[in-house]
Amino acid sequence: MTPTGVADELMLRCLTMFDGRDETEILRRAMAQVSTVGPGRAEAGYLLLGDGLVRCPDDGFRATAALDAQVRKLAGRDGPVRFPRRAWGWAFALREPDGLSIPDGLHGPDGPWEPEDVRGPDGLRAPEGVRAPDGIRAPDGLRGALVVSSRDRPGEDERFLLSLLVHQTSAALSIAAAHRRERAQAAELRRARGEREAIRRRLDRALSDLGQLREVHDALARAAARGDGEAGIARALHRVTGLPAAVEDRFGNLRTWAGPGRPDPYPKPDPAQREELLRDAARRSRPARVRDRLVAVAAPRGELLGALCLVDPEGRADERAVRALDHAASALALELAHLRELAELELRLRRELVDDLLTGADDTSAYARAEAVGHDLHGPHHVVAVRWADGPADDGFVRAVRRAASGLGLRVLPTRRSGTAVLVTRGRPAERALHTALSRELGSPAGAVGVGGRCDTPHEVPRSYQEALRALEVRQGSHSAYGITFFDDLGLYRILRTGDEQQEVEQFVREWLGPLLDYDALHRTDLVETLTAYFDSGGHYSETAAALVIHRSTLRYRLQRIREISGRDLTDVDSRLNLQVATRVWKILRSGPE
Repeated sequence: MTPTGVADELMLRCLTMFDGRDETEILRRAMAQVSTVGPGRAEAGYLLLGDGLVRCPDDGFRATAALDAQVRKLAGRDGPVRFPRRAWGWAFALREPDGLSIPDGLHGPDGPWEPEDVRGPDGLRAPEGVRAPDGIRAPDGLRGALVVSSRDRPGEDERFLLSLLVHQTSAALSIAAAHRRERAQAAELRRARGEREAIRRRLDRALSDLGQLREVHDALARAAARGDGEAGIARALHRVTGLPAAVEDRFGNLRTWAGPGRPDPYPKPDPAQREELLRDAARRSRPARVRDRLVAVAAPRGELLGALCLVDPEGRADERAVRALDHAASALALELAHLRELAELELRLRRELVDDLLTGADDTSAYARAEAVGHDLHGPHHVVAVRWADGPADDGFVRAVRRAASGLGLRVLPTRRSGTAVLVTRGRPAERALHTALSRELGSPAGAVGVGGRCDTPHEVPRSYQEALRALEVRQGSHSAYGITFFDDLGLYRILRTGDEQQEVEQFVREWLGPLLDYDALHRTDLVETLTAYFDSGGHYSETAAALVIHRSTLRYRLQRIREISGRDLTDVDSRLNLQVATRVWKILRSGPE
């Protein structure tokens, strides 16, 4: 068959590539045609995905990562590739060509395809007599790559036919890509039309509501002009609806009330239930009914700042009242956002809230600033001091401590001072739970936690902070240095010092309990433990024996041995006091505060 006949037959077979709109299937068909134009075979096919070429799933058993690297190195250009035991290999770049064939014939409207119009790799021209098809203009761009190999170097005719196949494959891929773009554009057009229709419907509804909201708007505008703030908003809403109106902060504390029937005292909601209520109301597109109230949240930019309520136990609120509440809540959101910005400005001009609390801050300022950062300082708080043996106490450590505390449901204000993470927590941490959570978060139990006493107002926070440091110091100075210690549980150790005076404390214990401690260590007895239980039971034989699970006669024998070994008289007031103090300190030093 002549070169022209072979080219025409190849063109007819390539027409099948234009039937589908899937680029992967087009590339598969092109690879199947490689063996029909000469002794070579298709080794792999690639399609452009994102910014790189990705090998097709059915791309030949010889396709390897090494081949992928060779193709990537060509960077979208035609070029040679190497294969074991193959004399020739070539990667054809599949680009949107300047002359793409149209599947309705092999002749263009301007006559035969000139040989100069098609070149293969190495600049080979088409054999004389082969006609070029008419083309479709397309933007220049890479679509993929076709990798071919042969045992022998192909001749000029075979290279030309491969180039013809590459041109047709590129044209089919470009047309498929154009169809894909058209489908995407059509979908985008449908979406835009749908959005336009939705906007038109919303505009119609807004125009309908405008007349009803005019009265509310005028009332709110007058309140704003007078500078009445949130109180003016509540009064305007009450005048328009005839129902009592209340403005609450995000924690449920009453900010202002308009109308009759104000509760005294105002009920304080459960914090968890309050948070869930606000989140549920914020998810709604309009005010929500909660028992005897209609509630609308004030949430500028999605941040919950408070709530506006209409008290309606009889269910008299109509659609007009609901719209008025919604409009007033928008005005309240702007007012509260303005107040928030003022509070944040104060935060930028002063030190951080936690540092001020630890050093002392007036209650009014502390409440306002705490609310600005989303924390309710009303109610009992404790200061928690945390140190860990593994790693520095940097900002990452403070964040980890905060995550662990928040995971226990604690609301905290964190900071870092002198290598210690400090938390101001709402409520008292549970026994051992915080240390367990911190150990899990930090990956090690090698740390100590000190918890200060309760503070009910912000000006008590510095005292709780010092107590937390004291509890932490006692815990770290004990033989069980890892764990959690509450200042409230220190008992006698509140007045004992550690640090530089720790040695004196241990010397005191040694002075009064040394012989007994040595005897217990040598004979594996529990005389110090027995003496401790005796003092803890108030000197009662029966209670002491029950606590130690021994007989009364055994207890009498042990107490007699204690008198003999220690040389102390348990009936002497001074000796008894010093021994009791020594046993209490020994107990703390041995196992840490309970």
